[in-house]
Amino acid sequence: MTWLRKHLLGLQELSREEIEMVLASADSFKEVLARAIKKVPALRGKTVVNLFYEPSTRTRVSFEVAAKRLSADVINIAVETSSVKKGESLIDTGRNIQALRADIIVLRHNSSGAALLLSRNVDISVVNAGDGWHEHPTQALLDIFTLKEKLGRIEGLKVTIVGDIAHSRVARSNIWGLTKLGAKVTVCAPQMLIPAKIEELGVRVSYDIDEALKAADAVNVLRMQFERDEGNAFPRQVEYFKNYGITQERLEKLKNNILVMHPGPLNRGIEISAEVADGENSVILEQVTNGIAVRMAVLFLVAQAKEKNETTH
Repeated sequence: MTWLRKHLLGLQELSREEIEMVLASADSFKEVLARAIKKVPALRGKTVVNLFYEPSTRTRVSFEVAAKRLSADVINIAVETSSVKKGESLIDTGRNIQALRADIIVLRHNSSGAALLLSRNVDISVVNAGDGWHEHPTQALLDIFTLKEKLGRIEGLKVTIVGDIAHSRVARSNIWGLTKLGAKVTVCAPQMLIPAKIEELGVRVSYDIDEALKAADAVNVLRMQFERDEGNAFPRQVEYFKNYGITQERLEKLKNNILVMHPGPLNRGIEISAEVADGENSVILEQVTNGIAVRMAVLFLVAQAKEKNETTH
């Protein structure tokens, strides 16, 4: 199979084969990261622009490192000091970046659908680094890559996603990716944080964290996004930790030696205890490392597809 997409906008639109292709490519690039010289010339002469409309540490730095490992030139645009502050639209910003002869825009935006909108208005590649509550495809890909690396497969795994499902683009992308690869997904949270009709995405819903963890091979712990709590509807932090926090005491009740994942940033003592975050079940820092390999794969594949597209027209 050949990768044909010059954009990566979400996992909802990808086939199982395409997801597996990204994972296989990431596997090759992870080997590069173990070398003394952690660089390949795959994107030499290309320019990658990180255009971030929301704060980010891990994702932006991860894309920057990934692009540099591929020998690309990297430009970071901090929106708070850019022409966006003067009223420039996303489309105009994108077209100006294209006119500067960049090759790929990595976009983080607070509006769902922003990456799709941009991709329809520029000729260069767009990679979605998180759009509103919609999707965060590379985070889900690195989560899935980590699961496969640690447990040897995705097919048949039981994965519980716990936390602020309603506001989580990470949850949505993980659900699309994991279910397409044959995992069984349970989402667990207080009722006000579970979106209506989420079962239609092929997941099981639980409101009891101990029940949801019982047979799980892995738990993906989402950050509680208290900054999105407009109507003070969320449970109080202490109450949430008591009822849904991932603690050592909870893990010790389980028969399975469960993997603990978190997309970051961590709220220790709110969704996860420090003991678990730093403990032997945790693969949180491995996720960060794997993010570089996965993003190298994505940047390489979309750049390759764009070139093929140009040579056939």
